[in-house]
Amino acid sequence: MRREQYRDFDATELFCPLCRRAVPVRKKLLLVLANGDKYDYTCIYCGTSVGDKMVTEKDNLQIIFK
Repeated sequence: MRREQYRDFDATELFCPLCRRAVPVRKKLLLVLANGDKYDYTCIYCGTSVGDKMVTEKDNLQIIFK
């Protein structure tokens, strides 16, 4: 198998400090930046932010202002 297939993983469960256990999480887009997108993982039970992830773009994105 090729290495590119394993570059991007998404969390399905993370530890929540409020619930005090590993819980399922929701992934929400937080910011869209020039160099990539930032996502936030929240607990599905209490809504606490339990982590984040930065996904950088592989190809160069060019923004054109008019």
